[in-house]
Amino acid sequence: MKKFLPLVDLYKKMLIIRYFEEGVLKLFEQGKLFGTTHAYIGQEANAVGVITNLNSNDTVVSNHRCHGHYITHKQNPYALLCEMMGKNDGLCGGRGGSQHICDKNFFSNGVLGGIMPLAAGLAFSEKFKKTDNIVVVFIGDGTLGQGVLYETLNIVSKWELPILIVVENNRYAQSTNIDITLAGEIKERFIAFSIDSVEIETFNVIKIRDESIELINKVRKTGRPHCLIINTY
Repeated sequence: MKKFLPLVDLYKKMLIIRYFEEGVLKLFEQGKLFGTTHAYIGQEANAVGVITNLNSNDTVVSNHRCHGHYITHKQNPYALLCEMMGKNDGLCGGRGGSQHICDKNFFSNGVLGGIMPLAAGLAFSEKFKKTDNIVVVFIGDGTLGQGVLYETLNIVSKWELPILIVVENNRYAQSTNIDITLAGEIKERFIAFSIDSVEIETFNVIKIRDESIELINKVRKTGRPHCLIINTY
C-alpha cells in the first residue's frame, strides 16, 4: 500500500498550486497568456488529497480547471507555465495552452464532458492489458448537465472499468449556481448506474486523502468504478 506523505509535504504542494495560480492570474491580466485560463484557487486540497495517493503508472484525466491536478501529478509547474505562454518549452510545444494538456499519463481537455469517454477508454485499456493501474477523472458540477457523462457512466459500470470519478462540486458552472440547473441529488445519479459513491463536504486535505485512498484501493482491487463527490468552493 502506498505510504502517506508527511502532512507538511501535502501543505507544500497546496501552496505551490496557490502561488502558481495567483501568478497565472496576474499574467493573464497583463495579456501574457494565450487564450483563457481557469484558476484552481480554493480547491487545492482536492488535487493534493486525491492524486498523492496514486501510483506513478496511474492516469489522471482533467478538465478546463486542470493546473492543480497537473502540478500535483507531474510536479512540473515550469513546463505548464511555458505551455500557457505559448513557448517551445511547454508541455505540448505551446500548442495546448491552459486547457489541453498531454504529458504521458496526464490528459486534459477544455470541452465540458468530453473527458469522460477519454477516461473510460484509458480505463478499458488498463483492463485489457490486465494491469492494476487505474484512471482518475476530475469533473465539475457543470458536467452533470452533459449527456455524454451518463452514456459513459453506463459503459464504465457495465464493463466494470477501473476508474475513480471525482466530482469537484464548487456549486457554480462558470457563473451559474447549481440550484438553478441541477435537479435531484448528485450522489443518486451515480448510484443509479450501480457506481458506489462517497460524498464529503470539506476543505481538509487529510479528510480528502483518507476518503480517496480507500476508494482508490477499492477501484484497484475490484476493477470497478467508484465515485468521490467533494463539495467545495
